[in-house]
Amino acid sequence: MKNGKTVTLAIESSCDETAAAVLLDGREVLSNIISSQIDIHKLYGGVVPEIASRHHLTNVNTVVDQALDAAKVTMDEVDLIGVTYGPGLVGALLIGLATAKAYALAAEKPLVGVHHIQGHICANYIQHKDLKPPFMALVISGGHTNIVEVTDYNECHVLGGTRDDAAGEAYDKVARVLGLGYPGGPLIDKLAKEGNPHAVEFKRVFLEKGSLDFSFSGIKTGVLNYMNSERQAGREPNPADVAASFQAAVLDVIVAKTVGAAVDMNKDKIVLAGGVASNSRLREMLQTECKKHGIALYYPDPILCTDNAAMIGCAAYYKYKAGGISDLDLDAVPDLSL
Repeated sequence: MKNGKTVTLAIESSCDETAAAVLLDGREVLSNIISSQIDIHKLYGGVVPEIASRHHLTNVNTVVDQALDAAKVTMDEVDLIGVTYGPGLVGALLIGLATAKAYALAAEKPLVGVHHIQGHICANYIQHKDLKPPFMALVISGGHTNIVEVTDYNECHVLGGTRDDAAGEAYDKVARVLGLGYPGGPLIDKLAKEGNPHAVEFKRVFLEKGSLDFSFSGIKTGVLNYMNSERQAGREPNPADVAASFQAAVLDVIVAKTVGAAVDMNKDKIVLAGGVASNSRLREMLQTECKKHGIALYYPDPILCTDNAAMIGCAAYYKYKAGGISDLDLDAVPDLSL
């Protein structure tokens, strides 16, 4: 305990960020340290799992020490240790999980395994101190695109998900086609501001009537086919127009389905979470549509949209308060469902 509040030490290593954080009562962040590997993986156009795991192994203890030092907290004051155990890259998850287990065993602290996507949703509790369930959540990242009904701090129901590429994955692939580099999401978002979203009419895929699922693999192929056909005709496509048109086609579907789900289920709050939640155009479009229906929109600062340990600490705190302590034989689950 510190100042009469529960102290959580959290560790996140599901992909290519090694992160540790210290929180009081789940919502007050004392430190949030992130060691990113983006510059390393840029060389390969995407995350290389073996390289990510190797860097987690090198960085994790230092990052935890930095988090404790920045928070001015000792291990004696820590009440619980939260850690991501899935979904994610199995090798990366194992490094963070093994580290958390070692601290828990050595310091005799309870271990709380956290679902990575639950962590992304909980980032909004840190940002918005008055936010409480129930609400509708849109979780949108490199590996996930889900519409989730959140009924309590530890209870949620997935209403729709991606059937193939997640939105963030589609952004990365289209950025590669346009020669923009990695990660593709911020680069396309920036370039799209210079383009005409109506220049190219890419197909909006809504799937069957009433479905809240998503499919983005077709639009990736559509962009590639458009680029090839234009060049074969001797015309050089305008990258800004392509980026803007691609983004419009993706976000039109996401916004329509998310707001539609909230209206149908009488939810007056929508929470945005995940790496793609920092997309400026997505926020603008959701804000506009939410205003039409009297729905409040919540989203975190960009630092809490990316993979970070503060969000894991928040989720761990609420799980711990509900009695959700994990055994030390907790294993990494790379395809963990929500």
